[in-house]
Amino acid sequence: MQPRNMSMSGVVDLAAVKAAQEAKAKAEQARAEAARHGGAGAVSPADLVIDVDEAGFEREVLQRSAEVPVVIDFWAEWCQPCKQLSPVLERLAVEYNGRFLLAKVDVDANQMLMQQFGIQGIPAVFAVVAGQALPLFQGAADEQQIRETLDQLIQVAEQRFGLTGLTVDPDAAPGAAPAAEAPEGPYDALLAAAVQALDAGDLGGAVQAYRNVLADDPANTEANLGLAQAELLQRVQGMDPQRVRRDAAEKPGDAEAQIAAADLDLVGGHVEDAFGRLTDTVSRTAGDDRDAVRRRLLELFEVVGADDPRVVAARRALARALF
Repeated sequence: MQPRNMSMSGVVDLAAVKAAQEAKAKAEQARAEAARHGGAGAVSPADLVIDVDEAGFEREVLQRSAEVPVVIDFWAEWCQPCKQLSPVLERLAVEYNGRFLLAKVDVDANQMLMQQFGIQGIPAVFAVVAGQALPLFQGAADEQQIRETLDQLIQVAEQRFGLTGLTVDPDAAPGAAPAAEAPEGPYDALLAAAVQALDAGDLGGAVQAYRNVLADDPANTEANLGLAQAELLQRVQGMDPQRVRRDAAEKPGDAEAQIAAADLDLVGGHVEDAFGRLTDTVSRTAGDDRDAVRRRLLELFEVVGADDPRVVAARRALARALF
């Protein structure tokens, strides 16, 4: 079976935004709980690779995914490709020095876990980040491919959920308790309130909560991202998609119609369509209309993320359209 890489970025839609916010809130709650109970010492390199069964899955994988990305290696003794892949993953777990935890699951002894993850063949490698499962690859993979996937996973875990991994002490005894987490930050309560508002469908409350954070800390990355997402969801909430699409098709030079259609494009996961629509509209408009389109495009860049290659390409296209 050939390896199948899975993208970490996903698409922008209502479910994805809500799931990410909920997972982040759970991760923050778990970290705060760990800090209140205190932690003792760092883990040893031997603790970075663990065997997990169905009974310990919630404790060893789901709960620990609130502090470190957990990579799950589904394997079996009879699986020859597993015998090639597993040692590589184990070595990289130690080399990455706590940036991820490797959990090994013997599928013969844990059939229920195999079914829950929908695994059709092994080896299969998944990750759990802040309680959210992500498929990484299935089948044999070379080391370079594995490293690239792990690097992407770690980047997403840190940027979206603030997970910086475990502290590793080569002199620590195996089985030592993980290091204590830092106390809650000054805006954690407000950010948690925003997530709760999103969960309750109170988009206006979420917008206000994020704005409260930004009033004191304008550079807060999480609040800026959350605000951009919440405002997008708020704008599309009452739209009639058919009417919006019809207006956009009939009025290619109408800034307001194109802006509304671009919001729908982005929420539906059609990122490049949204960016292309607004860039073309910038070229066709002038004055206040052109500025309104430009500003909305910049707002949508915030939703997707400045480092996304689609944003980088769209910024260049916007510069060409403007100048």
